[in-house]
Amino acid sequence: MLRLVLVDLRRHVARTVLTAAGVAMGVATIVALLSLSSGIERGASGLIHLGGSELGLFQGGVGDLTASTLPTSLVVRVRRTPGVRDATAVAVATGELTTRRSFLVFGVDPRGFVARRVVFLSGRPPLRAGEAALGDGAARTLGLGMGDRLPMVRGPARIVGVYHAGVPFEDQGAALTLAAVQRLLGRPGDATTIAVSLRPGARAADVGRRLERAFRGTVAISQPGQVTRVDTNSLLIREAAIVFVALALIIGGIGVANTMVLAAVERRRDFALLLAVGWPRRLVAALVLGQGLVLGLAGAVAGSVLGTVGAGLLVRATGASALVTPHVTAATFAVAIPLALATGALGSLYPAWWATRLRPAEALG
Repeated sequence: MLRLVLVDLRRHVARTVLTAAGVAMGVATIVALLSLSSGIERGASGLIHLGGSELGLFQGGVGDLTASTLPTSLVVRVRRTPGVRDATAVAVATGELTTRRSFLVFGVDPRGFVARRVVFLSGRPPLRAGEAALGDGAARTLGLGMGDRLPMVRGPARIVGVYHAGVPFEDQGAALTLAAVQRLLGRPGDATTIAVSLRPGARAADVGRRLERAFRGTVAISQPGQVTRVDTNSLLIREAAIVFVALALIIGGIGVANTMVLAAVERRRDFALLLAVGWPRRLVAALVLGQGLVLGLAGAVAGSVLGTVGAGLLVRATGASALVTPHVTAATFAVAIPLALATGALGSLYPAWWATRLRPAEALG
């Protein structure tokens, strides 16, 4: 049966390749979108857990987490919330490095727990304007170290420390004083997030609800899966993935149906002969469906590879590699591969039905 399935596909190689390519493009788009969405969630997790914080408080309804703006005056009131051990303001700026558009700069209070919890491999935290501490990941990437100048857009900053936080999102950036980053953003007295450390035994979900009730317009996030509550960009990517799933199913199904109809018409005498010698009509239908599934499987394999590679190239091309690292999971392929197979099967339904309705005497006449 498999050999018969492959006969017509090999007979028209160009048509087979083009049809499989159509399915592959749909699969590649889905894989890329899902991996980017997962990467955004993982990146957001780093922003939520800066300095080992268990919970992050953000402004609600913003496009992405880094666009959040909260007054630093909330810190004192957050510390009084039951279940909170400590809280500190963190400001985040992007695009402040002359050589890397996606480089992140964190403004931290040297006395806050975020600055105290990172491990300094050398030097110390920044204490005044014009000083910076560099994450060890960024130090390796940029080739900079203690005493060097960090080339920032609004003037270089002297590197007074190299730290390791254990969070790639944080280790690929640099830390300045909170006041310095507030000046970069042009928002004195404001922060991007308030990092919260919990008391032993306190549940992040319970404390988060208390904070949201106490401070209207804020969102407390403790898990990456909650990012879509505030990060509308991540939500848009997820919704776009759903739309592309539907489009891929429709467009890919039409392409497969076109190929299979042409193949069925060209092989009608072969099908009629098989029916004449006693082949059950269900086997004739299985032969056509098998060809559609092979096309779908070929598209799934090619599209998975293309989507995985394409997502990484897209992030690097847009200069967003420090913010987003595409993350391909088994769940991504669990969506893409069955979709490609379903596309092949659906596109083969009508040709399979048509082949089983042939009358041997008329087709062979």
